[in-house]
Amino acid sequence: MGRGINTRCLHLEEDEGKINHYGALSYPIYQTATYEHPAVGQSTGFDYSRLQNPTRQQLEKVVAELEHGIDAFALSTGMAAISLLMEIFEPGDHIISESDLYGGSIRLFDNVSKKNHYEVTYHNCSKDDIEASIKENTKAIYIETPTNPMMNVTDISKVADIAKRHGLIVIVDNTFLSPYFQNPLDLGADVVIHSGTKYLGGHNDTLAGFIVTNNEAIQEKLRFLIKTTGYGLAPFDSWLILRGIKTLGVRMERAGKNAAELATWLKNQPIIKKVYYPGLPEHPGHEIMKKQARGFGAMLTFDVDSKEHALAILEKVKMIKYAESLGGVETLLTYPTTQTHADVPEEVRLKNGITPCTLRLSVGIEDVEDLIGELTEVFANI
Repeated sequence: MGRGINTRCLHLEEDEGKINHYGALSYPIYQTATYEHPAVGQSTGFDYSRLQNPTRQQLEKVVAELEHGIDAFALSTGMAAISLLMEIFEPGDHIISESDLYGGSIRLFDNVSKKNHYEVTYHNCSKDDIEASIKENTKAIYIETPTNPMMNVTDISKVADIAKRHGLIVIVDNTFLSPYFQNPLDLGADVVIHSGTKYLGGHNDTLAGFIVTNNEAIQEKLRFLIKTTGYGLAPFDSWLILRGIKTLGVRMERAGKNAAELATWLKNQPIIKKVYYPGLPEHPGHEIMKKQARGFGAMLTFDVDSKEHALAILEKVKMIKYAESLGGVETLLTYPTTQTHADVPEEVRLKNGITPCTLRLSVGIEDVEDLIGELTEVFANI
C-alpha cells in the first residue's frame, strides 16, 4: 500500500542509491560547484553542479513522487521552468494557450516565444472550443487551472482527450493547487509546471520552478536542456524548498479552510461585487474541481464597487500585506492591474475580467477571525 501524501512530503521512499548522511534528518546542502573523480573514467555520480547536485537531485525525486511523474526538474524560478520547457518546441510550432494566465507567462509567450517563431493562440480553455483551433503545426495545449487571477476551472481530462486524438501534449501549470490538491498527470496531462516559490516553498523566502513529466521523450529532452542552459536550482535554494515541502499538507489544509471562510464572508459584504473562488457552489467550475482535485485551494479573487475603493483597501491593510506573489504562510493582497498582469495589454486584461476594481488574495494560515477582523475594519473606513 502506497504512503499518504503527508508522509511522502516528509519521507522519500528510496532504497537504491541511498547515502548515509550520518543520521541527519535534514537532507544536507551540498554547497559545491565541482566534484573530485576517484580515477580516470570514474565518477561519484556527480561531476559538476550545473549538471546535477545531490541536494537538487533529492528535491527533484520528492517533487516527481508527489506529482506521480517519472522525473522532475528543479529550476531557478517558475519562469525559468516555463522558458526551459518552451525549448522543446521548434520554430513554426503552434501552441494553444489559456488566455487568463499569469502575466509573466503571457509576456514570455508574446515576446520571447514569438521571437523564436512559435505561434500562440489564446482561448478561455474552460469554455471555448479549443479543438477548432488545432492546426497541422499544433504541438501542445497549455493551461492553468484554476487560472490566475480569474479562477477559471478547466476540465483537464477533457483537454487531455482532445490532445490525445490529435497527438498533442498537455501542459498544466499546477501552482495554485500544488500536488497536495491536484495531480494533472493522473488526469492525462504530459507535463506539470510549478512556481516552487509559491506553495511548495511556502515561506516567501526563496525562488524556484519545477517541470514534472511522465513522458520519456520529454524527459530526455529536458535532461539535455537543463545541463546545457544552466537553469538548475542552486543547492541552498533546493534545501529551502525541501524544508518547505515538509509542511505542504498542513499549510494547504489550513490556508484552504481559511480561504473558504473568507470567500463566504466576502460575498456578503456590500462593497464586494463578485467573489471568484471555486469552492463556492455557485462557481461555474465547482463541480469540475470536485471531480479532479482534492480541495479548492487558498487563492481567491474579488471585485469591489470602484477603483477608488480597491486602491483604498490596498493602502489600509496592515497585517494582510499588499505584495506580489502568493502561496506563503502570510496572507497577501495583490492588484493585478499594476502588478502581476501589468504587462498584459489593457484590452486583454479587460476581456479576461481583470478590471481596476479587481483584487487577488492569497490566503495564509493566520487565524481567520483576525483576517476577517482586519478586512471588516478596512471596509468600514473607506
